[in-house]
Amino acid sequence: MTFAVIKTGGKQYKVAANDVIKIEKIEASAGDVVTFDQVLMVGEGDSVTVGAPLVEGALVAGNFIATEKDRTIIILKKHRRLHFDRRNGHRQLYSTVRITEILTGGAKPTTQVDEIAAKRAAARAEAAAAQSVTGKPAKAAPAAKKPAAKQASTEAAAPKADDAAEAAPAAEAKPKKSPAKPKAEKAAAEPKAEKTTKAKADKPDADKKPAAKKAAPKADKE
Repeated sequence: MTFAVIKTGGKQYKVAANDVIKIEKIEASAGDVVTFDQVLMVGEGDSVTVGAPLVEGALVAGNFIATEKDRTIIILKKHRRLHFDRRNGHRQLYSTVRITEILTGGAKPTTQVDEIAAKRAAARAEAAAAQSVTGKPAKAAPAAKKPAAKQASTEAAAPKADDAAEAAPAAEAKPKKSPAKPKAEKAAAEPKAEKTTKAKADKPDADKKPAAKKAAPKADKE
């Protein structure tokens, strides 16, 4: 396994291909190719080359990912019995880099710009700008509907239309009910005798006049 020890930002890092490291902030854009020429040591298997102080012709290349803030560090200062108490925080800026290749003998890097990382960084920057203006996070675009679902819905609706078409002639084939006879025909069919008996029966007893009472005979005078 090939490894190298590089120096950047006043610190030393042991790196290998495909390693993702956090280093002191460097000026670059997402996806750009960055190189480190301060290589202190290069190792490949059992053979190790140590620089004096740097290894001649050695170079380490990688892709820049992003610059972010590290976790908060609390800085507390206090003096006993002097009413002195200060509390502050600090977040250091770190750059993230993915190492792609370690070169020796003056070889030139073949690493290319990572366009995918650049597009992602641009999308994040646009979302952050929109949120700063509106104060609300940007909404994601609605997902497109699948054409298969539409086809299934049309196929499901087609049999229903056929069923309705089949049911229509069946309904027409049913015999229609004969219309009810009008009341006038029924009244003409009834005999007159029944009409008179019904009329008499319908008259209440209250209509009948009471019979006149006979006057009592006068008593004979003495």
